[in-house]
Amino acid sequence: MKKMHHVKSNQGFTLLEILLVVATIAILAGIVIVALNPNKQLGDTRNSQRRSDVNTILNAVYQYTIDNDGVLPTNITTTQTEICKTGGTCTGLIDLSVLTADEKYIISMPFDPTGGSTNGAGYEIKKSANGRITVVAPDAEQSASISVTR
Repeated sequence: MKKMHHVKSNQGFTLLEILLVVATIAILAGIVIVALNPNKQLGDTRNSQRRSDVNTILNAVYQYTIDNDGVLPTNITTTQTEICKTGGTCTGLIDLSVLTADEKYIISMPFDPTGGSTNGAGYEIKKSANGRITVVAPDAEQSASISVTR
């Protein structure tokens, strides 16, 4: 009588092999996505920061106004003008150091992610004849318009 030996054959992939392939594909896909248009991704990120900064400035102005019985910071004019950086020379710029004094409303004036001017924050502010405040990010990228009015 002949004995038959059954040989066990390994068919298929192990869990480790599958995970390595999936991880490799994910890494390659991430590289391709970033490589396709990094400037757009970076511009979108900077625009998001600008939106946040514009809202931060406007909120600080309104908190100051609430604390001062409805009186806006006196330096805000009806002409849209760039805001001065914290610690900058404010000649020809809007000085909102009342917002950063003693870090009561904001710690320091936010500035545009691309740097703004030497002493300017890169953001502009104005008030309407009725006292509504508008803060603008004029250096927004990709034809975006970043402006908030309250």
